[in-house]
Amino acid sequence: MDPLGARSQFVEVQNLPTWDQCDGEEEGEASPRDEVDRLDGSCLSPFPFREDINRKIVLFKGDVALLNCTAIVNTSNETLMDKNPISDSIHTHAGPELRDELFKLKGCRTGEAKMTEGFRLAARFIVHTVGPKYKARYRTAAESSLYSCYRNVLQLAKEHAMVSVGVCVISTAKRGYPPEEATHIALRTVRRFLENHGENIETVVFAVSDVEEAVYRKLLPLYYPRSRAEELSSLPLLPADVGNREGEPVVPERQIRITEKPGRLGDHEETDLDDREGSGLGLGLGPVGSHAFARMEGDVDKQRKQVLQRQLSEAAQHKQHERNYNRWLFKARAEDLSDIAALKALYQTGVDMCGRTVMVVVGRNIPVMQIDMEKALLYFIHVMDHITVKEYVMVYFHTLTGEHNHLDTDFLKKLYDIVDAKFKKNLCAFYFVHPTFRSKVSTWFFTTFSVPGMKEKVHHVETLQQLFRCILPEQIDIPPFVLEYDTRVRLRGGAPPNLHTPLTTKLSSFLAPKLRENRTCAQKVVWLRYCEHAFTPTGPVWGNVDEWCVGGVGVI
Repeated sequence: MDPLGARSQFVEVQNLPTWDQCDGEEEGEASPRDEVDRLDGSCLSPFPFREDINRKIVLFKGDVALLNCTAIVNTSNETLMDKNPISDSIHTHAGPELRDELFKLKGCRTGEAKMTEGFRLAARFIVHTVGPKYKARYRTAAESSLYSCYRNVLQLAKEHAMVSVGVCVISTAKRGYPPEEATHIALRTVRRFLENHGENIETVVFAVSDVEEAVYRKLLPLYYPRSRAEELSSLPLLPADVGNREGEPVVPERQIRITEKPGRLGDHEETDLDDREGSGLGLGLGPVGSHAFARMEGDVDKQRKQVLQRQLSEAAQHKQHERNYNRWLFKARAEDLSDIAALKALYQTGVDMCGRTVMVVVGRNIPVMQIDMEKALLYFIHVMDHITVKEYVMVYFHTLTGEHNHLDTDFLKKLYDIVDAKFKKNLCAFYFVHPTFRSKVSTWFFTTFSVPGMKEKVHHVETLQQLFRCILPEQIDIPPFVLEYDTRVRLRGGAPPNLHTPLTTKLSSFLAPKLRENRTCAQKVVWLRYCEHAFTPTGPVWGNVDEWCVGGVGVI
């Protein structure tokens, strides 16, 4: 209990502005959809303007655990012990009693919902649900599961006569669901439930973070228009699939064609039946076999297989792929990708021994769970488009990467399928530096079964010394942590080398002026520290220093 006179940390949902109180488009501004706004009443939206429903909707930027309402929603995993910001906050405010109660529930399956007390929260109840893990190949299943999450949460609210519900974003970043697609399902499902079953629910609060708020403000007018004009202007922005009357995603090919009241005859069918009976052909069969769904058709599976086997000509396929790539390129040039560029995960450096451009990818600088992977794909296309017009090589530093840095194979396959043919044709080599056993196995499976055209181009490089046989040290900018890691690994494998041999002295005298000309002060310090351990007692790893110096002059 809060001390007397102290301000409560909890938020009263009755004091929050509802969606109908939020301003829509400014009347004085010219909207790009003015032409649509002039449409007459004949254009009907599947989500018409409903002031009574808008009064029930609240968009709240903040912590769902702080809402003082009948129930709040907690998104978790199958064990109900997930570690995510929403769950952590709810557990912190609810106290240890909540954890003890969750142990008794013995988990929860994806798409289902279970309820516990709120304990020390302002909310009386907590509804726990498990969102799906998103995979592009199982998109339909993920959509159905996410719909079930929101639907089952609201169903529990109806069964327990709850007046107000605080709904968090169920599809967490850890589960990989695209934010905009998930928001469409959330808003659509809640809208349909309020239309059909929401007579006793007074308030539904969408509790969102700073990042999620922008998406919700963008899509809320599509499903909860605040005026007839906003309803019409939002109509062309609605997705093609808006679900059935309950908001559930619809897969047309899975629907069973069953007519309503199949035993009832139409007027023309009754006339035909009377004619048959009058002519002595009435056999008492009635309308059996006369409906469309009962007519004999060919093998549907065979027809579908024939459609798939009809291949477009090679030229037509290439043209279609090129059009698709150009759309991505146009989007990449128009998008603000400064946040992805700031990661410094992809950059151009010098050239290799054959004069080919070297592109570097730093795996440790890719926080997969914290960035928009579609923007990362756009940034890759934007940077690489002009590089790939001629031959190039890529160096990927796998050094000190964690689970949160590993790219999903579905994303890599999508990238490989989207990029232009020149990306694949002009890529001469892909150097995988500091691989682990797990990464080697994953790479083998991926290049064998998903992108076999890449298999011969991938080379695993255990140390930087091996990399320098193909790319001179002066031609590649290596992150300091990679240099330090490589030095530690090599020193752990043997005694420190002799640093004062005639061979190292001769090479140092050659490198010094080049470093002065081509390196910043900070780069010199990092590089010279590495050079202290870059030689074995028998000389540099790339062979005879005289031959290297002669060849190096031309490259540098």
